Amino acid sequence: MADPTSTDRDPDVDDAGDGKGGRRSFARRLRNHLIAGLLIWIPVMVTVWVIRFLSRILDQSLVLLPPPWRPEALVGQYVPGVGIILSFILLVVTGVVVRNLFGGQIVAGFENLVRRIPVIGSVYGGAKTFSETVLTDKGKSFKQVVMVEFPRKGIFSVGFITSEELEEVQAKTAQDVVCVFVPTTPNPTTGFIVLVPRDEVVRLDMTVDEAFKMLLTLGVVVPKWSNKPVAADLAPQQPPP
Repeated sequence: MADPTSTDRDPDVDDAGDGKGGRRSFARRLRNHLIAGLLIWIPVMVTVWVIRFLSRILDQSLVLLPPPWRPEALVGQYVPGVGIILSFILLVVTGVVVRNLFGGQIVAGFENLVRRIPVIGSVYGGAKTFSETVLTDKGKSFKQVVMVEFPRKGIFSVGFITSEELEEVQAKTAQDVVCVFVPTTPNPTTGFIVLVPRDEVVRLDMTVDEAFKMLLTLGVVVPKWSNKPVAADLAPQQPPP
C-alpha cells in the first residue's frame, strides 16, 4: 500500500495535471526522442562522410588507368568506390614487388635518385622517415600516450611521445627532455610540438587507438581504466558544482 505522505512523485504524472505541465512533459519526451535519433544518425553520417572523403581521394588513382579502361568509358558514368579497389590492389602489388630482392633494389635506386633533387628530396625523405616510424616497429614514436602540463601549469593535455633522443636540446637545457606531440581536437593531424622534461611527463595506460577515439569525440568517449588502483591511491574527487 502506497504511503500517502511519501514525497516521491512521478514528474510526468504530476505534469499531466495541468496544461503547462502537460506541455513540459511533451517537450521532455520530444527532446529525449530527438537525442535518441541523433545518437543513431550522427555516427552513420560521420562514417558516410569519411568514406566519401576517402573515396574521392582514392579515386584519383584512376588516372593510372588508360582512358578506355576507366569506368566512365566502360559503363558510361562515374562509379564511386572503384578507386578504393584499385588503390588496394596497387598497394598489395607494390608490397609484393618491394619485398622481392630485385624489386627492393629498384626502389632503393629510385629513392637515391629522388633524394638528390633539391627541395623534393627533403620532402620525400621526411615523408619516408615519418611513414617508417609510424607504420612500422622500427621507432618508438606514437607508441606511448602521455599527459603533459600544456598550455600552462595546472592544465593537462593528452599527447604522444615522438622522440626521446634530443642531444642538442638536452645539452643546451641541461635537462633530460622528450619531444611530445599534443594534437588538436577533433582534427588530430594538427597540433603542437612541446619539449618537456622527462620527470614532468605522465605516462598513461590507454592505448594509442583509445587516445585517438578520445580526441576525435572531443573527450566524450573515455577509455575504461583497466589498471585502476585501489580507491585510497586515487586523488580526491571534487564534488560537482
